Amino acid sequence: MQTIGAEAVPHAPAPAGPGAAQIAQFFIPASASLQERRPRTLKHGDTFAVFDHNGDALSGPGSPEGIFHRDTRHLSHLYLTIDGARPMLLSSTLRDDNATLTCDLTNPDLFDEKGRLVLGHDLIHLRRSRFLWNAGCFERLVLRNFDAETRRLSVEIAFAADFADLFEVRGSHRERRGTHHPPDIGDNRVVLSYTGLDGHRRATTLAFDPAPARLSGSSAIFILDLPPRESISLFLEINCGFEGANQPPRRAFFSALRDARRALRQSAARAASIATSNDIFNESVRRSVSDLYMLITDTPEGPYPYAGIPWFSTVFGRDALITALCTLWLDPTIARGVLGYLAANQATTFDPLADAEPGKILHEVRHGEMAELGEVPFRRYYGSIDSTPLFVMLAGAYLKRTGDLATVERLWPHIEAALGWIDSHGDRDGDGFVEYGRRTDEGLVNQGWKDSHDSVFHDDGSIAEGPIALAEVQAYVYGAWRGVAAMLRRMGRPKEAEVYGARADALRRRFDEAFFDAALGTYVIALDGAKRPCRVRSSNAGHVLFTGLAEPERAEAVMHTLMGSSSYCGWGVRTIADTEARYNPMSYHNGSVWPHDNALIAAGFARYGHRGAAARLFQGLFEASTYIDMRRLPELFCGFARQRTQGPTFYPVACAPQAWAAAAPLSLLQSCLGLGFDPDGMKITFDHPVLPDFLDHVTLRRLSLAGSVVDIALRRSRAQVVVEVLNRSGPVRVLTTN
Repeated sequence: MQTIGAEAVPHAPAPAGPGAAQIAQFFIPASASLQERRPRTLKHGDTFAVFDHNGDALSGPGSPEGIFHRDTRHLSHLYLTIDGARPMLLSSTLRDDNATLTCDLTNPDLFDEKGRLVLGHDLIHLRRSRFLWNAGCFERLVLRNFDAETRRLSVEIAFAADFADLFEVRGSHRERRGTHHPPDIGDNRVVLSYTGLDGHRRATTLAFDPAPARLSGSSAIFILDLPPRESISLFLEINCGFEGANQPPRRAFFSALRDARRALRQSAARAASIATSNDIFNESVRRSVSDLYMLITDTPEGPYPYAGIPWFSTVFGRDALITALCTLWLDPTIARGVLGYLAANQATTFDPLADAEPGKILHEVRHGEMAELGEVPFRRYYGSIDSTPLFVMLAGAYLKRTGDLATVERLWPHIEAALGWIDSHGDRDGDGFVEYGRRTDEGLVNQGWKDSHDSVFHDDGSIAEGPIALAEVQAYVYGAWRGVAAMLRRMGRPKEAEVYGARADALRRRFDEAFFDAALGTYVIALDGAKRPCRVRSSNAGHVLFTGLAEPERAEAVMHTLMGSSSYCGWGVRTIADTEARYNPMSYHNGSVWPHDNALIAAGFARYGHRGAAARLFQGLFEASTYIDMRRLPELFCGFARQRTQGPTFYPVACAPQAWAAAAPLSLLQSCLGLGFDPDGMKITFDHPVLPDFLDHVTLRRLSLAGSVVDIALRRSRAQVVVEVLNRSGPVRVLTTN
């Protein structure tokens, strides 16, 4: 999955029997399909919003719509009507950079109380322009009259704030809640507020400009006389606090819009740009980059990509680490920010309720009422088995990409602590493999990226009992040790580097003996607590290729198994093959297709020289994106076999945008191009580059290395890819191997 604070299968009913309450505790219900509504999402910092195509947020059971700030829904209902009727949708678009949502609407036929037509349809145009900035939502509503006579219109904006915790919105039931206070109503603003059981007072301020004709605690009504061909603007500011901006909403809208667009331009300018021969892919990659930078939140330690909207708009360790690995070639500052934040929040003590142990790296952070009260364990939660080795891996990869030894030396105490955790707490029984098992009944049952309660099982379908050693986690440990060896060599400590290199070699031999299954043609998904292999064909094996843990002679067999018809559905590799006992193409982790999973698999293929197979995965995911709203790859989609002339089957509660899904096309491009960096030698390399069939040429601009910048064009020439340097600033060289 996306690493989640949920361990249940969103499609299935909660299981009965002992432990069912814990398994179902963080269940995400599928009572309302996100795909059906195709919501419009905005985000800035710790605030995100989910609206329908009209720009409304419709409250109701299972609805994820509204404005959320720090895991609390500060506005649960927003509904615009004109003369009592909902406007008709003309179009609804997000800017390419995700800066603003624009909804174009018009009036329906309007009748008086006797049923007489008083205003024909399509005479009044309404345009809603909206964006988020600094815990506020800013909107301008422009009405224009295309009729031949002046029209008196009643425009109503209804609103409500339920102050529901995000986990309540996701489906958790609470026996008790805090206190809603009476609305505080002024001439042009309303304050809605709530004091939670945690004693924290949360408030939402709605301010209007001009002042409404009538204002209550649930609606604002404007009476407008609109001459022919004239327009009028109404401004609304929704602030997730007691006070809105210190200026009128009209002025606040334009100043905040200027600041929001400037901040987006500045952050996105760090990234290399991508242009290709395929206009549809250009749209897709622009959306990916825009989603990535929208999801990034600035922290004191640097930029940090939040995992996804709506359920995961917060810090997740695993997601951000993998997102940073996938985008390291594009913008290394993301990796530096992720490393800095996770180092600053590394566990230093034991806390069983948080699954925390000294040296362990964060899984998830939550700020809502339920987390503050301990009703969910995720206030600061460490229950992931792979974040810690991935942290070390990313540090090594960051140094290899940038040569920034100063940052690595600053992080070194945290890297050492993470290595200590791998040895002492990660390897629970001293067998040389890293295993997981939760320390509290409230924690996650499964703590790898596939963290549904039934995602690790034996070939007969029985659930594996822990502690569980996942195949990909051993691969990440291998990658961590290889990375540490490289970092130590750069730090002038060659003898210590040799120790970690030898440990990595020993792990490779031991892993091959315990995990490779010749009859399956691949690595088993895991070893259970009794060291019995879980003989299941899964996508996890591709991650073994990703870090180089696989013995070279195994790589081709693993590749063929993953690309066989039981695993590759035509859009991508399924999480488990359709031959397995728990296969379900509509499940969260047992047969679905995840873009980030496929990106890591493709990187593994490329590592072992199978760039053609990587290009095939790239092709499948790109073709899937052509059927998806805004070309935006979601968190996951169903794993049904591809049918001619039909698109993929969507998963009902998949998050979109999702950081590591947005990063997937960027990683896939790097894998196909064989793009690498050597900061010591000041070289950018292309190792046996290939282009998928849908691309004839690719141009990369502002590709940076240690202060140098280069623009590069790659084009297909018969069976090869030709690389041309278009522009160069600094001593960087570009080398190609064909």
